[in-house]
Amino acid sequence: MDQRLSIITLGADNLSAMKQFYVEKFGWKLEAAAKDISFFKLNGLLLGIYGRKDMAAWIGTSPEGSGFRPYAFAYMVDSKAEVENLYKEFISKDIKIIKEPSEPPFGGYYFLISDVEGNIWDIAYNPLMTLDGNGNVTSHKNIDNL
Repeated sequence: MDQRLSIITLGADNLSAMKQFYVEKFGWKLEAAAKDISFFKLNGLLLGIYGRKDMAAWIGTSPEGSGFRPYAFAYMVDSKAEVENLYKEFISKDIKIIKEPSEPPFGGYYFLISDVEGNIWDIAYNPLMTLDGNGNVTSHKNIDNL
């Protein structure tokens, strides 16, 4: 099996509000949508947003669940200045800030936000990662010493 990922799908309690968040707050364009699912084309993969109950039925499990979500999404940029610019933009759009901008011990700069259903996004510059011209991570330096 190739080492790649094609689609990440979120189960949404309110599909309309989630779709609206990514269109209006992030400024993303829909790739495809139906009454119960929406797709956004990202850099080489799709983000799907599917009704939580419909997704649970498709998987064959209960839609119940709450509390800590053991995942986070990361949006990487090339500089501290880009992080600052996005922070200011998100503040102006009333996006919920989970953690104010800060510098982690290994260097870089980041802040955390959440979408309307609590999914966490890490907006970050990490000097240990290399990005190509499209913002794709192309490498990560060794971190054995951290």
